Amino acid sequence: MGFLNRLERVFGRLAIPNISLYLVIGQVLVWSVSFLGQFDLRRIVLVPDAVLEGEAWRLFTFLLLPPNASPVFIAFAWYLFYMMGSALEQYWGVFRYNLFLFVGWLLTVGVAFLFPYSMTTNLFLAGSVFLAFAFLNPEFEMMLFFILPVKIKWLALIQWVLYGVAFVRGDWPIRLAVLAAVGNFFAFFTGDIIQRMKTGKRRMEHQARQAAARDNDEPRHRCVVCGKTDRSHPREEFRYADDDRCYCTEHRPKKA
Repeated sequence: MGFLNRLERVFGRLAIPNISLYLVIGQVLVWSVSFLGQFDLRRIVLVPDAVLEGEAWRLFTFLLLPPNASPVFIAFAWYLFYMMGSALEQYWGVFRYNLFLFVGWLLTVGVAFLFPYSMTTNLFLAGSVFLAFAFLNPEFEMMLFFILPVKIKWLALIQWVLYGVAFVRGDWPIRLAVLAAVGNFFAFFTGDIIQRMKTGKRRMEHQARQAAARDNDEPRHRCVVCGKTDRSHPREEFRYADDDRCYCTEHRPKKA
């Protein structure tokens, strides 16, 4: 964290507060003019070959590409991105949240230039913000299809599985795109993941020791009348009657 503190002291003044809101507003404006037929979205997609030919704006304007879905889903996606992004900004602070997005942008642009004729989306924006929010708030509930409450950790697990399938089954452009999409997540959370694994291991070891101690301390026989046990009275003789209940010598039922 010392390195991040030094970066913040040097570059903190460049951070943009409420950057999630500005990105959503930009996407809303782009979607609106495109929906009205006044703008071609292909002019702002990141195409490295076009950037090398002078269209440098594509390095940044691809961040304003709206989701490709129905208007209702797009509005919901914008709301989620703003809500989750604002929560991350509040948790980390303005600079570190900006840095999180910047690392994702830098990795995406870098991968794009390895395949200069390809068209690159802003997948890292929504994907990495969603995964980061889910990692920090695993018990947060979302209404799937507006009716079914689901904890976000399960949705994040599905997202990881989809990324894994794409990485295994895709070609190298797809694999590198996946790595770029999650690279900023691992850059920020690898330490936390390792710490959680260590904590989980210690918790499991502690629970195992407690269980073993309980097993060792648990008496095998206990009189149902007085409560004597083979632990408290090791010389006592215990017997089980016809009712399958345990009795000490003193309280053993008399046979008729």
